[in-house]
Amino acid sequence: MSEQTSIQLPPQGADERAAFQGELLALFSSGYLGTHMGVHILEATAERVVGTMPVSGNTQPYGLLHGGASAVLAETLGSVGSLLHGGRTKTAVGVDLNCTHHRGVRSGTVTGVAVPLHRGRSTATYEVIINDDEDRRVCTARLTCLLRDAQPRELAA
Repeated sequence: MSEQTSIQLPPQGADERAAFQGELLALFSSGYLGTHMGVHILEATAERVVGTMPVSGNTQPYGLLHGGASAVLAETLGSVGSLLHGGRTKTAVGVDLNCTHHRGVRSGTVTGVAVPLHRGRSTATYEVIINDDEDRRVCTARLTCLLRDAQPRELAA
């Protein structure tokens, strides 16, 4: 993850927050799909998650950003927000993802911002807006995650 990463956790004891943050950092920097695609989480709270992804290496054969790459960025950011909302006792599992692709992108970086539409006890829904380097909307996505009870060590990488 980027050195700029800032993860703020739900109110808990300082030792629990530090342990949970360490597990999250390990989880999101060790081999998950977003890592392979160059996703960097720049800011993360349950209220807002921001991340970037390069277009290069994530295109379809015509040289445009692959729609599936936008979906990976959206699901990653929404899942992080859902996980932070659920806290240490919950695991976030995506159950519905909808992406509307507005324009093609051939180069640069895309930036996604995820904000909650609903944060409940058993589900969390985030809207993710993905923009290009010129702040033009590339994709609008909505992710709903099921918040399941976490199993011991389930968050460990």
